[in-house]
Amino acid sequence: MKTFEVPVIYRSPLISAIKNKRKEQDRMKKDFTPTVLDLGAVRILLARHFGFCYGVENAIEIAFRTIEENPDKRIFLLSEMIHNPHVNNDLLSRGVQFLMDTSGRQLIPWEQLKAADVVIIPAFGTTLEIEAKLTSLGIIPLQYNTTCPFVERVWNKAGQIGQKDYTVIVHGKPGHEETRATFSHSQAGTPTVVVKDISEARLLADFITGTQPASLFYERFKGQYSTGFDVVQHLQRVGVVNQTTMLATETQAIADYIRDVMQQHYQLTPATIHERFADTRDTLCYATNDNQSAVTGMLQQPADLAIVVGGYNSSNTSHLVELCEARLPTYFISSEEKILSRAAILHYDFHHKQELQSNTFLPEQGPVSILLTSGASCPDALVEGVIRKIARFYNAEEKLEAAI
Repeated sequence: MKTFEVPVIYRSPLISAIKNKRKEQDRMKKDFTPTVLDLGAVRILLARHFGFCYGVENAIEIAFRTIEENPDKRIFLLSEMIHNPHVNNDLLSRGVQFLMDTSGRQLIPWEQLKAADVVIIPAFGTTLEIEAKLTSLGIIPLQYNTTCPFVERVWNKAGQIGQKDYTVIVHGKPGHEETRATFSHSQAGTPTVVVKDISEARLLADFITGTQPASLFYERFKGQYSTGFDVVQHLQRVGVVNQTTMLATETQAIADYIRDVMQQHYQLTPATIHERFADTRDTLCYATNDNQSAVTGMLQQPADLAIVVGGYNSSNTSHLVELCEARLPTYFISSEEKILSRAAILHYDFHHKQELQSNTFLPEQGPVSILLTSGASCPDALVEGVIRKIARFYNAEEKLEAAI
């Protein structure tokens, strides 16, 4: 796989050494057991896969190269390039300005842009409508494009099944930049509807089977269906694609459920199901799958608590938190700075969108075992920072160096 030029400030000699060693031992990526850093009074179990994915490294390389190549131009990002505050703040410190926030609210009016300005498309991609707006301003919309190739693969799959007269069902968060972009590209070629979870998939199934009156669809899915959507006509042939950072098991569960509904409703067999349902399972992102599988493998080990490092608005990171918190106390932090002391930690409750302080973070009596992972947009340097800070609490710095 291609390697990228990522600023050294994001790299970690410790994490790179661990990842390279695991890659040598498990080139087929079939071993999802964690790496154990045994520091005596504290054991840190590091997930097999975590941190920057292909799409994130690609975006960072393009963005920083764009800044270097355009020293005399104004440089804008449509919105956050990735969902990590440290990376985005680095870009801001280099003079980059954000045109919109992550919800799509305009921060800088379009009218202030000039044809000579540079506009970077973030890793999530963007809508066809925004591409058209940039073109109208004299800006080439895709000249500085960091859209993840795996996001584009979802768009391509949606286009392929749309050409075969299937309606596209997008499993994603309706307000997320990637879902907005996927919805835009999909609806340009075929009727499209967004479902955010399995509950909405079940509700959609009621409209597929006619259990719910068709007229209620437009209220229940307001803002989540394409223009001209005909609930009776357009739910007869469907396929499911996803926002690449969703929980992979949920996307598969939604696809399997909709397939079963179509098979039963239209009395099809496994051999004829393709008449009503398109197989789109290959739209799941490899990094999303690997990171979530690594957390599942990590959770097989006994531990006292879990720490997940990443941006608080990162979808893929929040799903890692979900997996961990179902099994044991879990702390979602953006960096080692959130660890205030051995007892106190600031951590994010993404369910209620608030940061909390806990004062019973690490057990008073050792030994303690900690599961540790990070999101796909989190620099490895931040993970190393967490490891070193915890090691200091147990006077285990020398043992950490020995382990390295």
